[in-house]
Amino acid sequence: MSLPMATRIARRELRGGLRGFAVFLACLALGVAAIAGIGSVRAAIEAGLTREGAALLGGDAEIELTYRFATPEERAWMESRADAVSEIADFRSMAVFGDTRALTQVKAVDDAYPLKGAVQLDPPIPLDEALRGSDRPGAVMDPLLIDRMGLSIGDSFSLGRQDFRLAAALTREPDNATGGFSLGPRTLVHRDALSGSGLLEPGTLYSTHYRLSLPPGTDLDALEEEARAELAGSGLRWRDARNGAPNVARFVERLSGFLILVGLSGLAVGGVGVSAAVRAYLAGKTGTIATLRTLGATNATIFLAYALQIAVLSALGIVIGLALGSGVPLLLAPILAAALPVPAVFSLYPAPLFEAALYGALTAALFTLWPLARTETIRAATLFRDALSGAPTWPRTRYVLATAGLLAALIASAAVFSGSVRLTLWTAAGIIAALMILALAGLAIRAMARRAHRIARTRPATRWALAAIGGPRSEALPVVLSIGLGLSVLAAVGQIDGNLRGAISRDLPQEAPSYFFVDIQKDQMPGFLDRVENDSAVSRVQSAPMLRGVVSQINGLPASQVAGDHWVVRGDRGITYAGPQPDGTRVTAGEWWPDDYSGPPLVSFAAEEAAEMGLSLGDTITLNILGRDITATITSFREVDFSTAGMGFVLTLDPASVAAAPHSFIATVYAEPQAEAAILRDLSDSFPNITAIRVRDAIDRVAEMLDGIAAATSWGAAVTLLTGFLVLIGAAAAGSSARAHEAAVLKTLGATRASILTSFLLRAGLLGLAAGIVALGAGIAGGWAISHFLFETRFSVIWPSGLAIVAGGVVATLVASAGFSARALAVRPARVLRARE
Repeated sequence: MSLPMATRIARRELRGGLRGFAVFLACLALGVAAIAGIGSVRAAIEAGLTREGAALLGGDAEIELTYRFATPEERAWMESRADAVSEIADFRSMAVFGDTRALTQVKAVDDAYPLKGAVQLDPPIPLDEALRGSDRPGAVMDPLLIDRMGLSIGDSFSLGRQDFRLAAALTREPDNATGGFSLGPRTLVHRDALSGSGLLEPGTLYSTHYRLSLPPGTDLDALEEEARAELAGSGLRWRDARNGAPNVARFVERLSGFLILVGLSGLAVGGVGVSAAVRAYLAGKTGTIATLRTLGATNATIFLAYALQIAVLSALGIVIGLALGSGVPLLLAPILAAALPVPAVFSLYPAPLFEAALYGALTAALFTLWPLARTETIRAATLFRDALSGAPTWPRTRYVLATAGLLAALIASAAVFSGSVRLTLWTAAGIIAALMILALAGLAIRAMARRAHRIARTRPATRWALAAIGGPRSEALPVVLSIGLGLSVLAAVGQIDGNLRGAISRDLPQEAPSYFFVDIQKDQMPGFLDRVENDSAVSRVQSAPMLRGVVSQINGLPASQVAGDHWVVRGDRGITYAGPQPDGTRVTAGEWWPDDYSGPPLVSFAAEEAAEMGLSLGDTITLNILGRDITATITSFREVDFSTAGMGFVLTLDPASVAAAPHSFIATVYAEPQAEAAILRDLSDSFPNITAIRVRDAIDRVAEMLDGIAAATSWGAAVTLLTGFLVLIGAAAAGSSARAHEAAVLKTLGATRASILTSFLLRAGLLGLAAGIVALGAGIAGGWAISHFLFETRFSVIWPSGLAIVAGGVVATLVASAGFSARALAVRPARVLRARE
């Protein structure tokens, strides 16, 4: 017999319908749908960012400079290449209204703003009219800030030394996606209104953005290359409409990649259900297989016939999953588009659908190959003795190697599509380890039940439940595997989220300062220190000179070429200088420069970041500070602890290198909570240009971000749990005939319906309890590993979350078992026993 014969057999078998394959199809479809849905939403956001790139950026291209405005020569070059140029200054400041003070992100714009898109105000007046003002300059504010400060339209407030009149609420800012993480709501003012405010003095912290409206057909690659050549040494950062919001795009890509990996855990759970469904199907086909063997069918023909059936059913499940994964986002497009903070274009995107289909096909093949392979090793005589429902056998070597190859292909595909090999390998290792632990736990539960049922002789219902769990047809393994992995993911998410929140809300405030004060001018430092150091409520004050610069080169090569996408070379970094080695600084390698050093520039680098970037003593770092390149040699590495939210600099230069450059000072103040308001009021009254950042507010913003990430991860884990619940239903359905036979025998021996039902529910509850406990242990272990090795935070078990996981395991198994248990009790004993004769 050959492929045509196997195809004919498979076609005839499939004519019998899909009975018994409902769980198979549901598990596969749900896993594929989750991955396809996540990928489709990601593709929609990416398409929206691409389509609206110019509007999000505020122009066709942007040149960003750090802490300076463009020189006349630089501005002339921009104007010679663009149809229009818009200049924007962006910085943080304190908005003051009476005794109320609030941090705000200020955008100072010119008459040309916005080049692309439109600003929307309430009341709906033109932006230039709102900013023009009458007796004082006008300003528009985010409604959240207006509410927070208790302002009304027409009220006056101040930024630095300049008073403004609130003209309108800012309801839409077209380029708001380009700013990244911000601690304060937005305020828009005109650039000319800040000339006497003291907020844009030399050395203060601000960035300038030059938006270019380009002629149609401009070659953006060529223009970028020309800009970097003509404005070499300016420290510019280039962006254009092809990627108008790179931070948003990067965040969406990484979060969706992570969620797809979480979705793969759901496919793994679905694979358990798929495997169980195939085993049950083949067990029911023993007579058919035996007949084919006696008629001369070879091992290959039988394997191929049933493999073709499973392939067709797998394709059907994948198609259903793709339809759901692509259709649901389309149906919910208006709701999703309104809820998302960035533009999205919902449509059918082939790439995420192909990715989901590939994952589904590999998972189906991986989990069905093993049970299919067993048909080759069982002789016809044993098939008539129900061999497929007996003890499992080890398949031939070629199938073991094929299984390993499919697993490697699945992991490799996930690594390619997620873009993070390391995260994929850790996720795969976690899923495989969890499945192995759960499998071992299932076997251990069976062994313990076999021993324990002898002890419960005086309690019949308990003894029957334990005997069933420890018996040869025990459901312990499929139940623990199916529900355990989903619960493990949820348990790990709960432990990680709880410990992160604890570190942020409980531990961090004990170590963190009350305020960061920035933009302190050198001549203001004596008065600033006099106020805070002589306050009995202030326990500690730290201050340091600060500049901002861009790491442009490492050892003469582009920094990104040496350090990749490391955060130190992405954007500008805080830089300080010091003569004598500061107190508390621990040098881990190399030596600090002499106190009176005045030679070529030297730099001390943070040890951990240096190791991540592959730096060594003697390497050179080129920094662009205020448009000037400074190349310094690394002479030492030192410990820098960023975990306390205190002051820390990756780069510390010798004073001779940068002390003459315009710069300001930064300070951290550790004070009692009741004194914070008075400190802020006195300092902002005395030094209006100083910006105060309350650490508690920053912590709250980070907590808000964690809320969103944890919620997204929990939804992904919930899909895994739902898949596990479907597998539970499948296991309960597969065991319904055995449960009916057990109930019939017990009824015949005099057992009551109540005692039999108690036995069934107790069996389900014990298995759910065991699965919940094992999942909690796995979740605690995973949470500890991520907290300890990745986040480097203290770890403690979050018991409310853990107990909820255990309770969830019990409830899920009880619900899945209840319906089938009631059905088994309803069947008359004579009917069941007569059918078994």
